Amino acid sequence: MTAPQRTAEVTRNTAETQITVAVNLDGTGVAKLSTGIGFFDHMLDQIARHGLVDLTVEAKGDLHIDGHHTVEDVGITLGQAVHKAIGDKKGIRRYGHAYVPLDEALSRVVIDFSGRPGLVMNVPFKSGMIGAFDTQLAHEFFQGFANHAFVTLHIDNLKGENAHHQCETVFKAFARALRAAAEFDPRAAGSIPSTKGSL
Repeated sequence: MTAPQRTAEVTRNTAETQITVAVNLDGTGVAKLSTGIGFFDHMLDQIARHGLVDLTVEAKGDLHIDGHHTVEDVGITLGQAVHKAIGDKKGIRRYGHAYVPLDEALSRVVIDFSGRPGLVMNVPFKSGMIGAFDTQLAHEFFQGFANHAFVTLHIDNLKGENAHHQCETVFKAFARALRAAAEFDPRAAGSIPSTKGSL
């Protein structure tokens, strides 16, 4: 007998963006993405494929200004959806980490479903833009996610000369760390992974 899949759907509407995100934390990596920013869709696809998360993102934002509101608000909405889907966190591993290379680039991401939002991010991008994606917005995405998923997130790009490679290793490592942390630990079935008894 298999456990029910952990799913959630969240809609966020503001004067700047209209966003719907659906997640299945126990999926197979299926992605349906439409943000209007091609490279950002490519990065969200990494989260789905390498995190084995089924992910749907439909976003309409004020791209005539720039991508800031869209990217940040997708991060917020994804964080809300993951927080809703993860539930009471009974039996999960809680912590996850991953190192991911891509050619000359190497990134490390560590995540804790701590219930305490926090982001420490050190990614010295070699370029300000990747296609139509402003590399500064990677931080805004992960800040929004951490704040609303209630996770502690440490992101470090350890090596890299190409901004596309740097960013892709970050998103892939995030996906793998998320997958590891959200997985059920068969040795801790039904228990909260904290000495406090709650997360």
